[in-house]
Amino acid sequence: MSTSSTHQVYIGLWKDRPVVIKCGIEDPVNIDGVPDTLPRPEMSLFDKPTRGTSMDEFKEMLHSFLKANLGEQPSLSVLVDRVITLADVNQDGKVSLAEAKSIWALLHINEFLLMVALQEKEHTPKLLGFCGDLYVTERVIHSSLYRLEVPHYLKAVIPEALSSSLNHWLAPSWPRRARITIGLLEFVEEVFHGSYGSFLICDASPHHVGYNAKYDCKMANLNSVASEAMVRAFLKGRRCENNADCIYGRDCTATCDRLVKQCNTEVVQPNLAKVCMLLQDYLLFGAPSDLRGDLEKQLRTCVTLSGLASQMEVHHSLVLNNLKTLMWKKISNTQYS
Repeated sequence: MSTSSTHQVYIGLWKDRPVVIKCGIEDPVNIDGVPDTLPRPEMSLFDKPTRGTSMDEFKEMLHSFLKANLGEQPSLSVLVDRVITLADVNQDGKVSLAEAKSIWALLHINEFLLMVALQEKEHTPKLLGFCGDLYVTERVIHSSLYRLEVPHYLKAVIPEALSSSLNHWLAPSWPRRARITIGLLEFVEEVFHGSYGSFLICDASPHHVGYNAKYDCKMANLNSVASEAMVRAFLKGRRCENNADCIYGRDCTATCDRLVKQCNTEVVQPNLAKVCMLLQDYLLFGAPSDLRGDLEKQLRTCVTLSGLASQMEVHHSLVLNNLKTLMWKKISNTQYS
């Protein structure tokens, strides 16, 4: 399922269950915001912790790592305990050196770290198992909001209007799309000020949002999500000439302070506004006529939301809840609820 030589992805069956198997550790994002594609020597993946490291020292290592990647959170010690429990693969109450090395290497994969941090969230794919630098997750049957994905090399010859029309024709019925949308909005709520900090969607693409056979939204790819702490650390002190120099991932953009030629650390566009931009296309076609006007108006308000003023949080919640209520009223007490 992958074209990368350093990060292999397969689909398969495990214990009669459809799964996704991912192996090969991608390097952390380098200074240009692009993962390094050169394979690392296998030995360097598992060089920590070293023989003789005590359990207390390993817990301290984990705490420091999680603090650096998720920010200072009051519940980090709970997450450390969760990682220790997860590391004890054979459930003998002890963490062997091999188990510790495996979990330490895996935590350096952004998606794995997010799966552990968001494990109890309804719209995150479940982590089912791991070994070395390989891990297995539940398979999201529909791995994109749209069924038809035009390969990049054909985009020049296939008009966008044609692929858009085909996708509209192939899409689930409107009530089912409303159900998927409610789940996506719930995910936006889940990653905003959660137990382990806030998370930002840094590539709001329809190809990262999936759904299962019951039309429940599941994020098909968490690589597009990053902790706010990680994004701020990336932007802090970064030299810039204009706003284009202050981008993490594909679209987590901050402003450039041109006087001091450094990036500000606050991302301009919040998750909700990005998701609403997706929904303008996904939700409006085929919408019930008695709902369309209200829906259009609310989505228009939503895409203009700014992430800069912290007092906007109440406004964000209001917009999100209005959207959910509008759709839920329409599909509740029907077979689609």
